[in-house]
Amino acid sequence: MYFIEILKAIIFGIVEGITEWLPISSTGHLILLDEFVKLDASEEFKEMFFVVIQLGAILAVVASFWKKLFPFSVERCGAIHIRKDIISLWGKILVACVPAAIIGLLFDDRIDALFYNPQTVAFTLILYGVLFIIIENRQKNREFRIRDVGGIDYKTALLIGVFQMLALIPGTSRSGATIVGALLIGVSRVAAAEFTFLLAVPVMFGASFLKMVKLGFPAAGREVAVLLVGTAVAFFVSLLAIRFLMSYIQKRSFKVFGWYRIILGTIVTLYFLI
Repeated sequence: MYFIEILKAIIFGIVEGITEWLPISSTGHLILLDEFVKLDASEEFKEMFFVVIQLGAILAVVASFWKKLFPFSVERCGAIHIRKDIISLWGKILVACVPAAIIGLLFDDRIDALFYNPQTVAFTLILYGVLFIIIENRQKNREFRIRDVGGIDYKTALLIGVFQMLALIPGTSRSGATIVGALLIGVSRVAAAEFTFLLAVPVMFGASFLKMVKLGFPAAGREVAVLLVGTAVAFFVSLLAIRFLMSYIQKRSFKVFGWYRIILGTIVTLYFLI
């Protein structure tokens, strides 16, 4: 029985690691997976489990983009050098965090009560899938105003943060919402994806911390092992998913993810109707 729970944790970790960074909604997939692969644990533990395995995914971003996130370095003479461009980037990231942080703090419980269900996930999967296809068709021959993360100014960062608020509704996808918003305001695919990854660091750490404070640590004994396994798997799978997406979008559009969302959302809708 214990082995089965470990196996379930591995499955959840794989799904989290893949879907957290592809614009197809990790929360939506975890909600749907939970319909079929039930952890033998309390609702409090499962809620915390879904939060903590996200920390595994976010640590993969820190590992992948460490040089772009850490502004301090030690020179040969022993002096500490501070990179002003990275400090400025952190300022833009924090500005982009503000809109979702305010709405999340004020309405987190209400949003969960209203929208944390498979029906909402199915609807938002289809909606944003259609938006991805429409926006990519519009962007086909467009010259992007901002081609790299360094070109994102504070105004653009704030606008991306406004789009990130949409991801508070399950099934939207945090990366999907910010990438769609960034594309609409003239940010290239590569810059949009990279800024989305960097933005995830404070957002997900903050959200996870608040959830942990709210829930405490409702895990003991074997549940701790299940938690650690899921988190570790999410970390290693995320490393691969991030590398894949950054390579994929160098030459390809996000339309394939749009079609995937539409197909999955349709299947989910039909499943619950039947």
